[in-house]
Amino acid sequence: MDKGNNLTWEEFARIDIRTGTIINAEVFDGVSKPAYKVQIDFGELGIRKTSAQLTKLYKPEDIIGRQILAVINFPEKQIKNFMSECLILGVIGQDGEVVLIETERKTLNGLKIG
Repeated sequence: MDKGNNLTWEEFARIDIRTGTIINAEVFDGVSKPAYKVQIDFGELGIRKTSAQLTKLYKPEDIIGRQILAVINFPEKQIKNFMSECLILGVIGQDGEVVLIETERKTLNGLKIG
C-alpha cells in the first residue's frame, strides 16, 4: 500500500456523506454514457438531484424508495442541461456496473456518515 496516498483524518472528515431516499429517477437522454436523472430526499437538507450511471443493473422504478449514501459537498457539476448537486456512492464491478450502497435499515434522511 502506497502510504503517500493516505488521507489524514481531517481530510476524511471534510467529506460530507449523508443518507437520502431516492424519490424520482428517469432516463437521462442525450448523454454519452447511459445514466439516470435522480432526485434524492436528504430530509432537512432538502432535495438534491444528480446524474447516476446505474443503468446496467437497475431500471428507474427499481431505485425509487431506496435509501442510499451520497456525498453532498462536491461542487455542482453541469452535465448537458442538468446540474448535478451530489454524488451517489456505489461499488463499481468488473464490467463497470454500479451497485448502490444502501443503508442496512431505514434511518432519517440527511444523517451524516462518519
